[in-house]
Amino acid sequence: MTIRADGRGLAGFAALLADPTRAGFCLTLLDGRAWTAGELARAAGVTPSTASDHLTRLVAGGLLVEERQGRHRYVRLAGPAVAQLVEDLAARAPAPATPPRTLRAASAATALAYARTCYDHLAGRLGVLLHDALLDRGVLDRAGGLALTEAGMSWLDRLGVPVEPLRGTRRPLVRDCLDWTERRLHLAGALGAALCGRFFELGWTTRGAGRAVRLTPAGRDALAEALALDPALLAPAATRDTGPARA
Repeated sequence: MTIRADGRGLAGFAALLADPTRAGFCLTLLDGRAWTAGELARAAGVTPSTASDHLTRLVAGGLLVEERQGRHRYVRLAGPAVAQLVEDLAARAPAPATPPRTLRAASAATALAYARTCYDHLAGRLGVLLHDALLDRGVLDRAGGLALTEAGMSWLDRLGVPVEPLRGTRRPLVRDCLDWTERRLHLAGALGAALCGRFFELGWTTRGAGRAVRLTPAGRDALAEALALDPALLAPAATRDTGPARA
């Protein structure tokens, strides 16, 4: 028998993300890496003791897990399901009331909107373009729900992404994830993570500041060829020069 949470339990869990500092920590940790309490405190602009109190609550509530190495306390999101929850909630949150006030903040926001990691898969405009191109190219299909096709397996093999090991995990092979900046879908699941990792291995993408991801010039040309896309669509300027990607 499945025991479901009651209203009080759900409200208590929701309260974990009702605080801006705790919510900000979870958004920061969407980069998939482990952070120390001090690093998160500096990123959020709060004292170490305040950060420690908030992190204790998030760990106790199951949203984060912690690892200790000597004097250092590292925390990370508890897993892909938590990352999906945070990204889905962020996608449904209202847009910021005021735009970034400095050039640095505006540049950082633009970089995140173009491409970033959502835990361990690609998000932002680049992630949405990848998702749509995989459908257009027949790598993925929606006829009976999102699924990998036979042609897609051959395409992944040429890219150097073995599929069978991915099927042996408890994680769904392919899954949609609602993108909080594009308000459209990008690819998650074991395959989304594998593609993101492979792009880093090939040097097609590199990490930027925080969660931001940069598409290298060589990566832009290679990805455009692999997906039969105009390379101009993959340029960061495409966020200004083109309309929304086709659904």
